[in-house]
Amino acid sequence: MSTNKVSVERLFDGERYLQEQTIYFDHEKIIAIEDCRARDQCLTGTIIPGFIDVQVNGGGGVLFNETPTKSAIETIGRAHQQFGTTGWLPTLVTDSFEKMTLAADAVAEARLSNIAGVLGIHFEGPHLSIAKKGVHEASLIRDISEQEMQLFTRQDLGKVVVTVAPESISNEQIEQLTAAGVLVCLGHSNASYQQSNLALNAGASGFTHLFNAMSPFTSREPGMLGAALLDQNSYAGLILDGIHVHPDSARLAYKLKPNIMLVTDAMPPVGTTQNTFEFFGATIVREGDRLTDSDGRLAGSALDMNTAVKNAKKMLNIELAEAAALASINPANFLGLKQRYGKIQEGYVASFILLDKNDSVCESWVEGKKVI
Repeated sequence: MSTNKVSVERLFDGERYLQEQTIYFDHEKIIAIEDCRARDQCLTGTIIPGFIDVQVNGGGGVLFNETPTKSAIETIGRAHQQFGTTGWLPTLVTDSFEKMTLAADAVAEARLSNIAGVLGIHFEGPHLSIAKKGVHEASLIRDISEQEMQLFTRQDLGKVVVTVAPESISNEQIEQLTAAGVLVCLGHSNASYQQSNLALNAGASGFTHLFNAMSPFTSREPGMLGAALLDQNSYAGLILDGIHVHPDSARLAYKLKPNIMLVTDAMPPVGTTQNTFEFFGATIVREGDRLTDSDGRLAGSALDMNTAVKNAKKMLNIELAEAAALASINPANFLGLKQRYGKIQEGYVASFILLDKNDSVCESWVEGKKVI
């Protein structure tokens, strides 16, 4: 047995801070955590659990929809690893069934090849609402087919997340998906409060990019947003780039809902200096951290998880431990991986990151492999 170790001056294990600790791990699993025997060998900084991002459309100059291949998954993964993402779901927005199949095959191949960090796949559509489609291609939004039901329930994809609009899919179909282990999120929807709650009762367990592309909370109709904020069991992704959600709206959501998880909704510019890219025939332009099409509609984000965690500290007025939980243990719990991911403890996967005094990622280990 080949045992690796990393010593650090401070460790946050997901529950508490410990001083001068050594993490021992064999391949991908942590086998022990002990007091550091040689303090002069401790890395300067704080090691925390790695970030898990359940909504990654692209990075490193690559859009998953445009290139649904194992090679593209490797490139996108490397781009996000430098910002502390140690587990992620390649995300395919609304597209043809043929493209969905290619994406699923690429994820299955990536997992079979043990590409570190690929936990499954997220299909953001195509069973959405035209009224709340955002930049999704309207001509590709459609009712769910038996072929798609079979695709979503494949057993070689790891964790499968599907974003749907409750008005575009029946509660019986939601029940069928969740019974097969698919994680159903609600989003890109103009559903009423009642429709949203019925979908939750049918087994939906999450909301995709809270506040964005969903029916709003109003005085006489709480909408999907109201259902999301009031339900204490479901999880909600939050894009904390200061653009998608006002900081005070985010703070209100954090106070009301315990199961917030940070997501990036990242596009190809992440990890590059790229300022434009093509998206279904349209040119998306980056101005600062804002990505928009020619009509000014937001088209994903240029956000990375390290920045999201820093933003959470500032915008939500919380400490590092609380912000890190939104990017680690909460998404791990949502994915049903809380016994393996989201903490640095014996028996957990050795996916963790080293932060400097400014909370910036300076080193990272993904499933026992040092990647930066």
